[in-house]
Amino acid sequence: MAKTHPEGWRLLPAEGARRREIATLTLLAAALPADTTIYHGLHWTRSDGRGTVFGEVDFAVVGPTGRVLLVEQHTGLLDEGAQGLARPGRQRGQQIHVELARSAEALRSRLRPLLHGEERPLELLLYCPDYTVRQPGTAGLDPARIVDSTRRDALPAVITALTQAQAGDAALDAAARTALHRFFADLLELVPDVQAHIGQAEDLTTRLAGGLTEWARRIEMNPHRLRVTATAGSGKTQLALAAYSDAIAAGRRPLYVCYNRPLADHFLRIAPAGGEIATYHQLCDRRLRDAGRKPAFGAPGAFRRMEADFATLAATHVTADWQFDELIIDEGQDFREPWRDALLALLKPGGRAWWLEDPLQNLYDRPPVALPGWVGLTADTNYRTPADVLALLNARLPLPAPVRTGSPVTDSRPELFSWRDEAGLMEATKRAITRALGLGFRRDMIVLLTFRGREHSRFTPLDHLGPHRLRAFTGRYDLLGEPEHSQGELLIDSVYRFKGQSAPCIIFTEIDFETSDGHSREHMDELTLRKLFVGATRATMKLILVASEQAARALEPLDAGSS
Repeated sequence: MAKTHPEGWRLLPAEGARRREIATLTLLAAALPADTTIYHGLHWTRSDGRGTVFGEVDFAVVGPTGRVLLVEQHTGLLDEGAQGLARPGRQRGQQIHVELARSAEALRSRLRPLLHGEERPLELLLYCPDYTVRQPGTAGLDPARIVDSTRRDALPAVITALTQAQAGDAALDAAARTALHRFFADLLELVPDVQAHIGQAEDLTTRLAGGLTEWARRIEMNPHRLRVTATAGSGKTQLALAAYSDAIAAGRRPLYVCYNRPLADHFLRIAPAGGEIATYHQLCDRRLRDAGRKPAFGAPGAFRRMEADFATLAATHVTADWQFDELIIDEGQDFREPWRDALLALLKPGGRAWWLEDPLQNLYDRPPVALPGWVGLTADTNYRTPADVLALLNARLPLPAPVRTGSPVTDSRPELFSWRDEAGLMEATKRAITRALGLGFRRDMIVLLTFRGREHSRFTPLDHLGPHRLRAFTGRYDLLGEPEHSQGELLIDSVYRFKGQSAPCIIFTEIDFETSDGHSREHMDELTLRKLFVGATRATMKLILVASEQAARALEPLDAGSS
């Protein structure tokens, strides 16, 4: 398989004219020899599907001895006359062979000083897969340098013949090879700006996942008690936000309660003012303090005692300040049955209640909460996670049922780096970060997730990983209740804390587990299954797994070996 630059082209949506270029690049990347490099102009930021390596050129193919072939792809019809081939609608004199020759000469003039005056063989090729050239001899190009509709299947062979070493070729030394690569890399802006595509994917995902929001809010019942059991990325947060916003717009007072503090902090940032937002334990703390009963967090069993005191207070001391018209419980799979009763005691007569849950995200192994008399709604389509990540999870994990894919990102190619010991773990993780940066993801688009909890992770004591400064939760909160993080550029968090959130690129590291038979997915324990599912489904565009050798055997990507 040939090398390609930039590498992130596989994540591009195949739309319009871009689809044909991506198809050609896919063909060439698979068919050309491994000592060949393809430079292409398929940038993440190209909205119109057009763009070139140089002038009118779509691809530059560099062979092992530095032979350069410029490939111009033209889809659709061509005008063919006495002066040669031209694009339809172009003014007279703008023939394709003239444009290619100009591009080639300009390229040569820029290459000479980089190679200290040395000339590298440079060839031209026209690829017109939709058109049959009637008069090759008058096309303005050597007929051997034209691949038309009659020779589509021969394109890789023609390119290979023109770029492989030939008699008389001078060897390309390391310095010249580096200079040649840098030249084309700079010409292409080798590290693409993925932000534009991330924004497009997020917008489309939001629209697609909005279906759950619409269905659930159209259901009428009395009393309003709706239990939504929905997979990751199905739109639960959107539904919670819509229900919360609806309540405020209608003059009702909503209460949103979840389990994880980072999710509560996130919801607080996106929700309108006018209601109450808290984790369950934050809610307990606030209610008890309001009643003059400050919890003693340092005492043994403090949280269980606080839960019991809150439940008693909610049931026996009903006050207007602690009554709500709308109750939204998120991460319901992490709640306990006594919490259900304490929360429902805060709901006004005639109030509306929502319970949102995903059993596959139950990382604390708690039994399902019974909700007798509630109406149930299920949603099994994930719109957030790339299709091939879900394909990997469906194939490698013993899920109770396959998760359906609805993501607009369809070719993100999850990757796997394996490690044997702690030193290998650190090196493999650094390689994964380098890989993500090479694909064009900025550090603020990447989240390093650890399979272990914060207390047991090997990464917790670190403030750097190679050249990368880590931004980690310190375990403390400031005077305004905001979580404090160390000064760093690359966020690192545990799979437990990051549940309910997402990022464009997830590097899921420190994965280590054993199955009872050594490798079979059917012998994976429930907690491992859920942690893998939660971590992998945080990715919206790219997933890189960093797993021990024994775990890697159970997680092998569908189309590649481990790195």
